[in-house]
Amino acid sequence: MIRIGWLISRMILARFLPILIGLTIFVLTLEIVTYAREILALENGTAIIFKYLLARAPATLATFLPMSLLLGLLLTLTELSYRNELTAIWAMGISPLRVILTLAPLALLCGVLHFALVDRAVPTAAPTLRTWGIADYGEKKLKIGERDPLWLRSGGDIIRAASASADSRRLEDVVIFKRDELGLLTEQVFAASATLEETGWKLQNSVTYKVDGSAPVRATTERYAGEARPAEAGYRSGDPEEMTISDLSYFVANDGFGIRPDYVYRTWWHKRLTPLAVSLVMIALCVPLATRFRRGGGLGWLFAAGVGLGFTFFVLDGIATSVGELGFVSPWLAAWLPVLLFTCLALYLLGRAERV
Repeated sequence: MIRIGWLISRMILARFLPILIGLTIFVLTLEIVTYAREILALENGTAIIFKYLLARAPATLATFLPMSLLLGLLLTLTELSYRNELTAIWAMGISPLRVILTLAPLALLCGVLHFALVDRAVPTAAPTLRTWGIADYGEKKLKIGERDPLWLRSGGDIIRAASASADSRRLEDVVIFKRDELGLLTEQVFAASATLEETGWKLQNSVTYKVDGSAPVRATTERYAGEARPAEAGYRSGDPEEMTISDLSYFVANDGFGIRPDYVYRTWWHKRLTPLAVSLVMIALCVPLATRFRRGGGLGWLFAAGVGLGFTFFVLDGIATSVGELGFVSPWLAAWLPVLLFTCLALYLLGRAERV
């Protein structure tokens, strides 16, 4: 059985990789042709084209990897069915569950590759792409910390800084709005700068105004024991799809730094783990379907059913993520609902699959 699993896995890989690479090259070629003038304007010479390809490749590969795996799996199953090799496998008494288990290492390999792309490669390339500002990154081209103000929340207090250092440990032109438990303003502190230290923020050249109308209090240095921890300048755009899982944890722990609600980052934290399960779910769906087409008949229906289920999964996944970002459902449910639903469907199909 191990040998059969290895042969089927090799067949899937032989179809999966060319599909993935072909789709990636096709999409990136169209993008380069469309934005050739903007790309060449970044740097003299054609070397910038290859740099752009290298930066854009991880996101494109991550987008098409699940569908490429599904297509590679369906092509393999239809070929095995057409040559009556699936019939021989079922006739040997090998159940669909055993086939799924033998393909589990392949699913794990694809899941780890997908996770590495979305959690490491995409976040690494994102700052460069935002700086270039080409295609859909034109709207994401931000220079926060230079011109745009930074807003933070520290308990009930609101903090505004005109600019920040690259590591966000030093803020310039700071205004702190201190509020009571009811949210009413009690003090307003203006400071030329604020430096993050172990015991809190060190304010320099501060002026404090109180709502009771008393005289302002001036100080050369002052301590502010707030809990605010600003996001680093490179991540302050708050795009969770371009963050590592550690970055998402950092944003969740700090309530999103006021950029977006924390449940947005919680949703994407859970979603970051789903690639490890999606590949196995795809295999668990398609193998039971193949038991209905044992002698080469109805292969078109097998392929159409598999593609239809895959397309439905990805549409539902996008809808669930959007619902989670809006806060309508729990973040973990929004991220895992498509996987859970299609796992139940796979178990149902597996339960109805014939055993020979």
